[in-house]
This record gives sequence, structure tokens and C-alpha cells, in this order.
Amino acid sequence: MGPLDGLRVLDLTTVLMGPYAGQVLGDFGADVIKIESPEGDVVRQIGPARSERMGALYLNSNRSKRNVSLNLKNLKARKVLLRLAETTDVLVTNIRPRAMARLGLSYETVAAANPRIIYAALVGYGQNGPYADRPAYDDLIQGGACIPYSFMCARARPSYVPAAISDRVVGLAGVNAILAAVFERTRSGKGQKLEVPMFETMVSMIMADHMGGLTFEPPVDKGGYPRQLSPDRRPYQTKDGYVCVLIYNDGHWARFTAALGEPAKLATDPRFATFGARMAHIDELYAELAKTMLARTTAEWLALFDQADVPAMPMHSFESVMEDPHLVATGFFQTVEHPTEGTIRSMAVPATFSRTPVRVEHPAPRLGENGPEVLAEAGYSADEIADLNASGALLTVKGD
Repeated sequence: MGPLDGLRVLDLTTVLMGPYAGQVLGDFGADVIKIESPEGDVVRQIGPARSERMGALYLNSNRSKRNVSLNLKNLKARKVLLRLAETTDVLVTNIRPRAMARLGLSYETVAAANPRIIYAALVGYGQNGPYADRPAYDDLIQGGACIPYSFMCARARPSYVPAAISDRVVGLAGVNAILAAVFERTRSGKGQKLEVPMFETMVSMIMADHMGGLTFEPPVDKGGYPRQLSPDRRPYQTKDGYVCVLIYNDGHWARFTAALGEPAKLATDPRFATFGARMAHIDELYAELAKTMLARTTAEWLALFDQADVPAMPMHSFESVMEDPHLVATGFFQTVEHPTEGTIRSMAVPATFSRTPVRVEHPAPRLGENGPEVLAEAGYSADEIADLNASGALLTVKGD
């Protein structure tokens, strides 16, 4: 049983930010019930799939959950949701607050059914500002949080990070906030509403690195951390590939130059003699290292860095990372049998617990797969469940 065993979560989220937060809670042992429309989460359609509405991105963002498909435009379905909320610890939603209110599922309504509930709204923007009701997507938030601009500062084209970094980071921030609220409830006995905005969370993360001289009033520069914004901060090309290495502190530098066997040029250059000097001449440093790295193969450099105790990693591809010796040894990538999708590759929960180990119990569910069992647990009879299904309030998969 995981550390969150006994915590019950209603997951009213779609796309990535909210579903990822729900998956993490489920991985840690919470009973997460994903409430999904009869049309299904759009993410079900993204990526290769073996069957309809079971795409790869959905499979990797919605495990450790059960699934109930409710048409929340139907009054009967909304009553079902409020009944489920009566015995729920946490409700997570990334539906815009005004839309939740139109559905009759505002915090005030849900809290009237269960005053102890933690109502977690993962929103695009803080609700006390002019952007409150705007739609928010990862690309937009990356742009607003200065990520493409930081590429420009590094003399590259403005670009997005090629991953849904805002969705994933803010999903984790949502988990943190939810667990803080659950902990507070152990003292007060009371639930509460919390909001986690994408825009403010990502600006906080990015600008913590790049406030620089903007930290001071009046500003002493235009902001930015030079090392991170250097156009040459990238994997180094070697004789046969690329290597990632950070020769950061003075100890790293001394051991690296000694291991080269020809340390005179780099070791005695006053531009690189100390940490402060290297940061002040970061572009020149990266340029010198880039020339040096071309002299050996990736494997030769990794062996040298390992012997010199200098932090380094290979530059993996999506395929090669699955063969990384450390990840192989820890069993990070695992093959599991999905009841409808056959053999799939899944990733282990990164965090480990010595006394309450986590174990993934549920692969990503089919749309509506667990509706009858969840409603039966809430006290609905078989006839009532059949009536809800017939009325269009509840969708169940074929065979249920």
C-alpha cells in the first residue's frame, strides 16, 4: 500500500496538466477516479494506438486510475458526481472555473455536499487578474514565461521546449498544493479551495533563474543568468557523437585539466583559473571546451570524466535512453500487460518509500470502464445504474 492509501480523489481533468497530477496521486496509492465525458479526453487520440481512444500519450498520463464516464450536461450525472463527492477527499479540476459554475459544480456547491473536501482548481491564470478566463495551453504559457525569449538570448530562434514542460511542472505543483491542504486538514478538520495557476507557476520557476539584476530596485541589468543563456551551452560534439558534461566548480576544473595530460593551456589561462573567472568568460570557456571535445570519442570522454569524477552523461535519444545501464539496473522501464492494449512499456514511479512502497495497480483505463463498480460502491443499485446508462448520464464500456 502506497503512502496515500485511503485518500480518495475525483479527477475532473483533461489533456495533460491535471491528468498528470492525478496519475502521480494514484501512483502514490490514492484511489483516483477519473471523471470523463462520453466523448473522451482529447489526449486519448494523440500518438500511436492499438485501439481507438487508447493513444500512447493517454496511456502514459492516466495510469493508476479508475474511470467513470459521466455526461455532466445531464442533471442526473451532476447529481451522481455530487454524491461521489460526499465520500471524496480531493476533487481536482482543470475546467475553467466559470464553466464549473455553469455545470453547478463550483466549490461552494461541492463543499455544501462535503465540507471536508479539498477542491483543487488547476487554472491557466490566477483568478484575480485580467487573464482569469482565458484558455491556457503549454505553448502559450511557455511563451508568457519567457522560455522562447531565453532561446533568443542564447542567439537562437525563439523556440518552445519540445515537451509539455508547463503541463508537467504545474501538475507536480498541483500535487504539492493538494498534499499541503490535506495535511492542514488533519489539524483543522476543514476542507478548502486551492488554485494553482499555470502562468504564475511557470514564471516563478523560470524567473528564479533569470531575475538577475532585475532583483534590485532600480535594476542593475536586464536580467538573465549568463551561463544558462550562452549560445554554446549545449552537448559537446565528439569524434563520433555528443557528450553532456558540466565542469563546474574549481575541483572539477582542476581534475579535468589534470586528466587531459596537457593541462598547460587551459589550466593556466587566467580567464578560466577560478569559478568567478569562468562565469565571467563563459562563452570563451564553452568555445575552448567545444574544440577540445572533438579530439576523442564519446566513450573515451565518458571514461575520462568518470575517472576524474567530473559530472557527465551521454546524450541519449528516445530509443537509447531505454538501454541506459542505470535505468536498466533500476528496472525503470518495465513491460506490463494491459487488459486491452496488450504488452506495453511503462515507466516506474521515480520516488521510493522504505515502509510504504508504491506499486502501479491500474493501467490507464478504457473510457467508462469502472462506472458500474464505482457507482455500486457509492450505494447505487443495479437498476439505478442501468437507468443512468439508459438516460445518457452514464456511459459504460461494452460488456459492463
